[in-house]
Amino acid sequence: MRVSKRAPDELRQVRFERGVARYAEGSCLVRCGETHVLCAASLEDKPPPWLRGQGRGWITAEYSMLPRATSTRTKREAQAGKISGRTHEIQRLIGRSLRAVVDLPKLGERQITLDCDVLQADGGTRTASITGAWIALHDCLKWMVQRSILRDNPLKDHVAAVSCGIVKGAPVLDLDYAEDSTAETDANFVMTGSGGLVEVQGSAEGAPFSEADLTTMLALARAGVAQLVALQKATIA
Repeated sequence: MRVSKRAPDELRQVRFERGVARYAEGSCLVRCGETHVLCAASLEDKPPPWLRGQGRGWITAEYSMLPRATSTRTKREAQAGKISGRTHEIQRLIGRSLRAVVDLPKLGERQITLDCDVLQADGGTRTASITGAWIALHDCLKWMVQRSILRDNPLKDHVAAVSCGIVKGAPVLDLDYAEDSTAETDANFVMTGSGGLVEVQGSAEGAPFSEADLTTMLALARAGVAQLVALQKATIA
């Protein structure tokens, strides 16, 4: 039995709250257990400079963690004058995940930035950010269609993400911090609503994991993402 009393294939309780940022074109507060992330979508009526004149738009993301999102205070990265490698990796992952389900030419020469700010962290902040950012992006694109900025919605599919791992020799879904910090293997899976794989990140913290372990974790992730996509659909209905 897991410390959280969850079954091996059980997600933490997931909740979405839309429209929480007054000025953003789309926003969502996502709660995955004790991990809480505020996702806000901001529209700019121009693409990044390197994309100008190409007739398509861009989706990008920024990620940050509040100093007391964790049990001990973490210094703001602005204090150091640069973002960490971890932050850079996560925000690029969020951007890639969302671009995978958007028809960028249909967006036109515009950019949408997803700001994902971790209010409270208990493992799985990057996966929660992707899952919540999809709702913020959906609402931003809907806002654009309603105002005739876009004729057609360029959103092609859902996208969501979940972690899996090998903890005490057993494969489990949706690791909290206590599990993630002691896992023999941890992995993140990003998938579309139709089941396509966008990205798989996996690493062994001790002994290498087997192909059978990877297959088992993938099966767990597929089931978990299906649940998350169902919750996304219920939230925007």
